[in-house]
Amino acid sequence: MHIRQGIMAASAVAVLALAGCSSGASDETPAAVPSTSPSPAMSDTAMAQECLPVPGDSLVTLADDKQLQNSDNLIPQISAAKFDAEPAIAEALNVVSAALDTDQLIALNKAVDIDRQTSKNVAQQWVDDNSLTAPTTGTGKVIIGTANFTENITVGEIYGVILRDAGYDVEVRDVGNRETYIPALISGEVDIVPEYAATAAEYFNIAANGDGAPAVASGDIAVTVAALTELGGAQGLKYAEPSAAQDQNAFAVTTAFADQYGVTTLSELASTCGPISLGGPPECPERPFCQLGLEDTYGLEFNDFQSLDAGGPLSKTAIQQGQVALGLVFSSDGSLG
Repeated sequence: MHIRQGIMAASAVAVLALAGCSSGASDETPAAVPSTSPSPAMSDTAMAQECLPVPGDSLVTLADDKQLQNSDNLIPQISAAKFDAEPAIAEALNVVSAALDTDQLIALNKAVDIDRQTSKNVAQQWVDDNSLTAPTTGTGKVIIGTANFTENITVGEIYGVILRDAGYDVEVRDVGNRETYIPALISGEVDIVPEYAATAAEYFNIAANGDGAPAVASGDIAVTVAALTELGGAQGLKYAEPSAAQDQNAFAVTTAFADQYGVTTLSELASTCGPISLGGPPECPERPFCQLGLEDTYGLEFNDFQSLDAGGPLSKTAIQQGQVALGLVFSSDGSLG
Protein backbone atom coordinates (compact mmCIF):
# COMPACT_ATOMS: atom_id res chain seq x y z
CA MET A 1 0.00 0.00 0.00
CA HIS A 2 1.19 3.47 -0.74
CA ILE A 3 2.00 5.94 2.03
CA ARG A 4 -0.62 8.67 2.12
CA GLN A 5 1.10 12.03 2.36
CA GLY A 6 -2.04 13.60 3.77
CA ILE A 7 -1.89 11.26 6.74
CA MET A 8 1.68 10.11 7.15
CA ALA A 9 3.90 13.19 6.84
CA ALA A 10 6.06 12.15 9.76
CA SER A 11 9.21 13.86 8.65
CA ALA A 12 7.55 17.26 8.48
CA VAL A 13 4.57 16.96 10.78
CA ALA A 14 5.68 15.22 13.93
CA VAL A 15 2.31 15.55 15.58
CA LEU A 16 0.73 13.55 12.76
CA ALA A 17 3.33 10.81 12.52
CA LEU A 18 2.17 7.36 11.49
CA ALA A 19 -1.25 8.02 10.04
CA GLY A 20 -2.11 10.86 12.36
CA CYS A 21 -1.99 8.66 15.46
CA SER A 22 0.47 10.95 17.22
CA SER A 23 -1.01 14.42 17.34
CA GLY A 24 -2.99 16.31 19.90
CA ALA A 25 -5.58 14.98 22.29
CA SER A 26 -9.33 15.32 21.98
CA ASP A 27 -11.12 18.22 23.64
CA GLU A 28 -13.82 15.86 24.86
CA THR A 29 -11.90 13.78 27.41
CA PRO A 30 -14.36 12.58 30.10
CA ALA A 31 -13.54 12.60 33.77
CA ALA A 32 -11.77 9.53 35.13
CA VAL A 33 -14.10 6.77 36.24
CA PRO A 34 -13.30 4.55 39.24
CA SER A 35 -12.59 0.97 38.27
CA THR A 36 -15.50 -0.26 40.38
CA SER A 37 -18.04 1.86 38.46
CA PRO A 38 -19.54 1.20 35.04
CA SER A 39 -17.43 2.56 32.20
CA PRO A 40 -18.63 5.73 30.40
CA ALA A 41 -19.68 3.55 27.52
CA MET A 42 -21.86 1.42 29.82
CA SER A 43 -23.37 4.16 31.98
CA ASP A 44 -26.61 4.31 30.00
CA THR A 45 -27.14 0.57 29.89
CA ALA A 46 -27.25 -1.90 32.75
CA MET A 47 -25.43 -4.57 30.78
CA ALA A 48 -23.15 -4.09 27.79
CA GLN A 49 -22.86 -7.33 25.86
CA GLU A 50 -19.67 -9.15 25.05
CA CYS A 51 -18.96 -8.34 21.41
CA LEU A 52 -16.63 -10.96 20.04
CA PRO A 53 -15.01 -10.46 16.61
CA VAL A 54 -17.12 -11.60 13.66
CA PRO A 55 -15.04 -12.74 10.67
CA GLY A 56 -15.99 -11.52 7.20
CA ASP A 57 -14.47 -10.32 3.95
CA SER A 58 -16.23 -6.94 3.85
CA LEU A 59 -15.01 -4.08 6.07
CA VAL A 60 -16.91 -0.97 7.10
CA THR A 61 -15.72 2.04 9.10
CA LEU A 62 -17.65 3.23 12.14
CA ALA A 63 -18.51 6.93 12.01
CA ASP A 64 -16.30 9.17 14.16
CA ASP A 65 -19.35 11.01 15.49
CA LYS A 66 -17.44 12.86 18.22
CA GLN A 67 -14.69 14.05 15.85
CA LEU A 68 -11.74 12.34 17.46
CA GLN A 69 -9.75 12.63 14.24
CA ASN A 70 -8.68 15.91 12.69
CA SER A 71 -10.51 16.87 9.49
CA ASP A 72 -8.19 15.79 6.69
CA ASN A 73 -10.56 16.73 3.88
CA LEU A 74 -9.24 17.09 0.36
CA ILE A 75 -8.94 20.76 -0.60
CA PRO A 76 -7.49 22.46 -3.70
CA GLN A 77 -4.31 24.36 -2.75
CA ILE A 78 -3.49 27.08 -5.28
CA SER A 79 -0.67 29.58 -5.66
CA ALA A 80 -2.01 33.01 -4.72
CA ALA A 81 -0.79 34.52 -7.99
CA LYS A 82 -2.71 32.01 -10.10
CA PHE A 83 -5.76 32.15 -7.81
CA ASP A 84 -6.01 35.93 -8.14
CA ALA A 85 -5.22 36.07 -11.87
CA GLU A 86 -7.61 33.29 -12.89
CA PRO A 87 -10.76 33.17 -10.72
CA ALA A 88 -12.24 30.56 -13.08
CA ILE A 89 -9.78 28.03 -11.62
CA ALA A 90 -11.21 28.09 -8.09
CA GLU A 91 -14.75 28.17 -9.47
CA ALA A 92 -14.08 25.01 -11.50
CA LEU A 93 -12.39 23.22 -8.62
CA ASN A 94 -15.30 24.10 -6.32
CA VAL A 95 -17.49 22.02 -8.64
CA VAL A 96 -15.24 19.02 -7.97
CA SER A 97 -15.20 19.61 -4.22
CA ALA A 98 -18.99 19.83 -4.10
CA ALA A 99 -19.31 16.42 -5.78
CA LEU A 100 -16.53 14.46 -4.06
CA ASP A 101 -17.22 12.62 -0.80
CA THR A 102 -15.44 9.82 1.05
CA ASP A 103 -17.55 7.02 -0.46
CA GLN A 104 -16.68 8.24 -3.94
CA LEU A 105 -13.02 8.58 -2.99
CA ILE A 106 -13.08 4.94 -1.84
CA ALA A 107 -14.55 3.95 -5.22
CA LEU A 108 -11.88 5.94 -7.07
CA ASN A 109 -9.12 4.25 -5.05
CA LYS A 110 -10.63 0.84 -5.66
CA ALA A 111 -10.73 1.47 -9.41
CA VAL A 112 -7.02 2.33 -9.46
CA ASP A 113 -5.44 0.34 -6.62
CA ILE A 114 -7.50 -2.85 -6.87
CA ASP A 115 -9.03 -2.91 -10.35
CA ARG A 116 -5.78 -1.60 -11.89
CA GLN A 117 -7.28 1.12 -14.07
CA THR A 118 -5.25 4.26 -14.77
CA SER A 119 -5.80 7.40 -12.72
CA LYS A 120 -6.34 9.39 -15.91
CA ASN A 121 -9.10 7.11 -17.20
CA VAL A 122 -10.77 6.83 -13.80
CA ALA A 123 -10.76 10.61 -13.43
CA GLN A 124 -12.38 11.19 -16.82
CA GLN A 125 -15.02 8.52 -16.12
CA TRP A 126 -15.85 10.03 -12.72
CA VAL A 127 -16.32 13.52 -14.16
CA ASP A 128 -18.50 12.10 -16.93
CA ASP A 129 -20.57 9.97 -14.54
CA ASN A 130 -21.23 13.00 -12.35
CA SER A 131 -21.96 15.28 -15.35
CA LEU A 132 -19.55 17.91 -14.07
CA THR A 133 -18.80 21.02 -16.11
CA ALA A 134 -16.89 24.20 -15.35
CA PRO A 135 -19.17 27.16 -14.59
CA THR A 136 -16.86 29.77 -16.14
CA THR A 137 -13.96 29.82 -18.57
CA GLY A 138 -10.38 31.02 -18.61
CA THR A 139 -7.25 30.78 -20.73
CA GLY A 140 -3.61 29.92 -20.36
CA LYS A 141 -1.38 27.17 -18.98
CA VAL A 142 -2.10 25.48 -15.64
CA ILE A 143 0.26 22.98 -14.02
CA ILE A 144 -1.23 20.63 -11.45
CA GLY A 145 1.26 19.00 -9.11
CA THR A 146 0.44 15.82 -7.22
CA ALA A 147 1.91 13.87 -4.36
CA ASN A 148 3.41 10.53 -5.33
CA PHE A 149 0.57 8.16 -4.40
CA THR A 150 -2.37 7.07 -6.47
CA GLU A 151 -5.22 8.74 -4.61
CA ASN A 152 -3.63 12.17 -4.93
CA ILE A 153 -2.70 11.53 -8.57
CA THR A 154 -6.29 10.54 -9.38
CA VAL A 155 -7.70 13.67 -7.74
CA GLY A 156 -5.11 15.75 -9.60
CA GLU A 157 -6.30 14.18 -12.85
CA ILE A 158 -9.91 15.05 -11.92
CA TYR A 159 -8.82 18.66 -11.40
CA GLY A 160 -7.21 18.48 -14.83
CA VAL A 161 -10.40 17.26 -16.54
CA ILE A 162 -12.55 20.04 -15.10
CA LEU A 163 -9.94 22.74 -15.82
CA ARG A 164 -9.63 21.61 -19.43
CA ASP A 165 -13.40 21.97 -19.63
CA ALA A 166 -12.91 25.53 -18.37
CA GLY A 167 -10.61 26.21 -21.32
CA TYR A 168 -7.16 25.82 -19.73
CA ASP A 169 -4.14 24.07 -21.19
CA VAL A 170 -3.42 21.63 -18.35
CA GLU A 171 -0.43 19.52 -17.40
CA VAL A 172 -0.65 17.07 -14.46
CA ARG A 173 2.77 16.42 -12.96
CA ASP A 174 3.81 13.94 -10.21
CA VAL A 175 5.89 16.19 -7.97
CA GLY A 176 6.55 14.09 -4.86
CA ASN A 177 6.00 14.57 -1.15
CA ARG A 178 4.87 17.69 0.70
CA GLU A 179 8.43 18.84 1.29
CA THR A 180 8.81 18.93 -2.50
CA TYR A 181 5.46 20.24 -3.73
CA ILE A 182 5.03 23.07 -1.21
CA PRO A 183 8.22 24.85 -2.42
CA ALA A 184 7.13 24.16 -6.01
CA LEU A 185 3.78 25.86 -5.33
CA ILE A 186 5.37 28.81 -3.59
CA SER A 187 7.90 29.32 -6.40
CA GLY A 188 5.25 29.03 -9.10
CA GLU A 189 6.72 25.86 -10.62
CA VAL A 190 3.26 24.33 -10.16
CA ASP A 191 -0.06 26.12 -9.73
CA ILE A 192 -2.32 23.67 -7.89
CA VAL A 193 -1.97 20.61 -5.64
CA PRO A 194 -4.74 18.45 -4.12
CA GLU A 195 -4.11 18.93 -0.39
CA TYR A 196 -5.29 17.45 2.92
CA ALA A 197 -6.57 20.19 5.18
CA ALA A 198 -5.54 19.10 8.68
CA THR A 199 -2.13 17.73 7.76
CA ALA A 200 -1.29 20.83 5.73
CA ALA A 201 -2.45 23.14 8.53
CA GLU A 202 -0.15 21.38 11.00
CA TYR A 203 2.71 21.34 8.49
CA PHE A 204 2.55 25.14 8.19
CA ASN A 205 1.90 25.49 11.93
CA ILE A 206 5.07 23.63 12.85
CA ALA A 207 7.08 25.43 10.17
CA ALA A 208 5.96 28.80 11.57
CA ASN A 209 5.81 28.07 15.29
CA GLY A 210 8.06 25.09 16.00
CA ASP A 211 7.55 21.45 16.95
CA GLY A 212 5.94 22.32 20.28
CA ALA A 213 3.25 24.57 18.82
CA PRO A 214 -0.32 23.84 19.95
CA ALA A 215 -2.32 22.07 17.26
CA VAL A 216 -4.47 24.30 15.04
CA ALA A 217 -6.38 21.55 13.18
CA SER A 218 -9.47 19.95 14.66
CA GLY A 219 -12.33 17.65 13.77
CA ASP A 220 -14.29 20.69 12.61
CA ILE A 221 -13.41 21.32 8.97
CA ALA A 222 -14.37 25.01 9.18
CA VAL A 223 -11.91 25.54 12.05
CA THR A 224 -9.22 23.59 10.22
CA VAL A 225 -9.67 25.49 6.96
CA ALA A 226 -9.60 28.83 8.79
CA ALA A 227 -6.22 27.91 10.30
CA LEU A 228 -4.94 26.59 6.98
CA THR A 229 -6.06 29.70 5.12
CA GLU A 230 -4.16 31.93 7.52
CA LEU A 231 -0.98 29.85 7.71
CA GLY A 232 -0.92 28.92 4.01
CA GLY A 233 -1.76 32.48 3.07
CA ALA A 234 1.39 33.66 4.79
CA GLN A 235 3.30 31.45 2.33
CA GLY A 236 1.56 32.81 -0.76
CA LEU A 237 -1.08 30.09 -1.08
CA LYS A 238 -4.87 30.20 -1.32
CA TYR A 239 -7.62 27.60 -1.21
CA ALA A 240 -10.79 26.69 -3.03
CA GLU A 241 -13.63 25.01 -1.11
CA PRO A 242 -12.89 21.76 0.76
CA SER A 243 -14.61 18.57 -0.31
CA ALA A 244 -16.44 16.18 2.01
CA ALA A 245 -13.90 13.49 1.02
CA GLN A 246 -11.55 12.60 3.85
CA ASP A 247 -8.41 10.48 3.98
CA GLN A 248 -7.65 10.09 7.66
CA ASN A 249 -7.51 7.54 10.45
CA ALA A 250 -10.68 5.50 10.82
CA PHE A 251 -11.69 2.40 12.75
CA ALA A 252 -13.21 -0.54 10.95
CA VAL A 253 -15.11 -3.70 11.79
CA THR A 254 -16.43 -6.37 9.46
CA THR A 255 -19.82 -5.68 7.95
CA ALA A 256 -20.94 -8.89 9.64
CA PHE A 257 -19.89 -7.45 13.03
CA ALA A 258 -21.71 -4.18 12.39
CA ASP A 259 -24.86 -6.06 11.39
CA GLN A 260 -24.76 -8.54 14.25
CA TYR A 261 -24.36 -5.90 16.96
CA GLY A 262 -26.27 -3.10 15.23
CA VAL A 263 -23.50 -0.48 15.33
CA THR A 264 -22.68 2.21 12.78
CA THR A 265 -20.80 4.75 14.93
CA LEU A 266 -18.07 4.61 17.54
CA SER A 267 -20.53 5.95 20.12
CA GLU A 268 -22.91 3.07 19.37
CA LEU A 269 -20.03 0.62 19.68
CA ALA A 270 -19.16 2.04 23.10
CA SER A 271 -22.75 1.90 24.38
CA THR A 272 -23.36 -1.59 22.98
CA CYS A 273 -20.19 -3.51 23.74
CA GLY A 274 -18.13 -4.28 26.79
CA PRO A 275 -14.35 -4.59 26.42
CA ILE A 276 -13.35 -5.58 22.88
CA SER A 277 -10.14 -6.37 20.98
CA LEU A 278 -8.25 -3.72 19.01
CA GLY A 279 -5.57 -3.88 16.34
CA GLY A 280 -3.32 -1.12 15.05
CA PRO A 281 0.25 0.18 14.76
CA PRO A 282 2.60 -0.61 17.66
CA GLU A 283 2.34 2.89 19.17
CA CYS A 284 -1.48 2.94 19.08
CA PRO A 285 -1.98 2.25 22.83
CA GLU A 286 -0.06 5.42 23.67
CA ARG A 287 -1.48 7.76 21.02
CA PRO A 288 -4.41 10.15 21.52
CA PHE A 289 -5.70 9.62 17.98
CA CYS A 290 -5.69 5.85 18.49
CA GLN A 291 -6.42 3.77 21.63
CA LEU A 292 -6.13 6.63 24.12
CA GLY A 293 -8.54 8.73 22.10
CA LEU A 294 -11.01 5.88 21.76
CA GLU A 295 -10.93 5.41 25.52
CA ASP A 296 -11.06 9.09 26.49
CA THR A 297 -13.44 10.41 23.84
CA TYR A 298 -15.79 7.44 23.49
CA GLY A 299 -15.34 5.50 26.73
CA LEU A 300 -14.42 2.35 24.83
CA GLU A 301 -12.68 -0.40 26.78
CA PHE A 302 -10.26 -2.96 25.37
CA ASN A 303 -9.39 -6.42 26.64
CA ASP A 304 -6.71 -7.10 24.02
CA PHE A 305 -4.45 -5.14 21.69
CA GLN A 306 -2.63 -6.67 18.75
CA SER A 307 0.37 -4.83 17.31
CA LEU A 308 -0.11 -4.79 13.53
CA ASP A 309 0.44 -1.98 11.02
CA ALA A 310 -0.96 1.48 10.23
CA GLY A 311 -4.03 0.73 8.14
CA GLY A 312 -2.21 -1.84 6.05
CA PRO A 313 -2.77 -5.48 5.10
CA LEU A 314 -1.94 -6.84 8.55
CA SER A 315 -4.66 -4.77 10.22
CA LYS A 316 -7.28 -5.44 7.55
CA THR A 317 -6.58 -9.17 7.51
CA ALA A 318 -6.76 -9.38 11.31
CA ILE A 319 -10.22 -7.77 11.27
CA GLN A 320 -11.43 -9.99 8.41
CA GLN A 321 -10.19 -13.18 10.07
CA GLY A 322 -11.68 -12.32 13.46
CA GLN A 323 -8.38 -11.87 15.26
CA VAL A 324 -9.56 -8.43 16.43
CA ALA A 325 -12.99 -6.81 16.50
CA LEU A 326 -11.83 -3.27 15.70
CA GLY A 327 -8.83 -2.06 13.72
CA LEU A 328 -7.25 1.14 12.46
CA VAL A 329 -7.58 1.74 8.71
CA PHE A 330 -7.54 4.73 6.37
CA SER A 331 -10.98 6.19 5.71
CA SER A 332 -10.59 6.22 1.91
CA ASP A 333 -9.02 2.79 1.49
CA GLY A 334 -10.26 1.20 -1.72
CA SER A 335 -10.80 -2.16 -0.01
CA LEU A 336 -13.52 -0.78 2.27
CA GLY A 337 -17.06 -1.90 1.49
